Amino acid sequence: MTDSSDSQIVVLLEPSSSCRVLIVDDDALVLKQLTALVVLGGYETQTASSGAAALQILSETPCQIVLTDWHMPDMEGRGLVTARSARSDIVAGLAGGADDYVVQGSTTEELLGRIGVGRRVGQLERSLPVSNRQRRRISLTDAVTGVGNRRFLLKYLPRELERARHSGKPLAVLSCDIDRFRQVNDDHGHETCEGILREFVKHAASCIRQATGWIARSGGEEFVLVLPETNQTEASYIATRLRQALAANMVSTNAGPHRITVTIGLSALESAQALREASVLRLLRAADRGLYASKRLGRDRAIPTAMRRAPWASGALPGGDA
Repeated sequence: MTDSSDSQIVVLLEPSSSCRVLIVDDDALVLKQLTALVVLGGYETQTASSGAAALQILSETPCQIVLTDWHMPDMEGRGLVTARSARSDIVAGLAGGADDYVVQGSTTEELLGRIGVGRRVGQLERSLPVSNRQRRRISLTDAVTGVGNRRFLLKYLPRELERARHSGKPLAVLSCDIDRFRQVNDDHGHETCEGILREFVKHAASCIRQATGWIARSGGEEFVLVLPETNQTEASYIATRLRQALAANMVSTNAGPHRITVTIGLSALESAQALREASVLRLLRAADRGLYASKRLGRDRAIPTAMRRAPWASGALPGGDA
């Protein structure tokens, strides 16, 4: 059982699958002993005999944990190995940035145990930003098709509208509804319907400009295609391509091949005035009006709908969307 000097353990949040420990001490014998102990624990090691040398190593080599003496000739190492053990010294070390403190006389098991705790803390803290990003991504993604969900649509469509206002370029949306989807669900179940949804997304993605356009699932069988830099004529062409592509191909599902059709309503903002007066809600409502008109006429068609002017555009006070 080998005694260690008092030590502070600092966890550095460097992304790495391995764990490298930087050991800093101006006493060559202590440095050698600590290195042997840490290597015994299965860790990679780097050593430095001064604060300046330690900083140089850290600038060049990822080290997840630093084990350092409290006092060295050129720099205090508040946080790792030192001969001080008073409560005030420990508190000062922790306040100075250390994550743990090992006093002189600690056993090998305690030293390695504390380094192990430091390693786990570092891994946990490194995983948090990734987990948060994953949670945000999941919260905005439709689990069945992989495209954006309604939250995604309401988050990013306002940005597209603002971008169109600044650039003066048109913006169009297609409101799409897969025909007789509920009947398919009743006859063949959820798995078949999920296959149809994914097939729709595949065809829709092939019809839009990948660099700018995007798709969101806004409801059970409802999707919105957002088409930046697209006028009404171009949006109508995209809607026709999508309808024809779906109608011409049998969709392969677990219940066998199915032929599906889609009904589409579309709306486009082209003029500076239309872009200025529009809201996301009014834009979506205009596309929905075209969708409902298409359904009344028998489905499997696309009808463009002009934006209704806001009531206050002609002098009335604003009181809601038209």
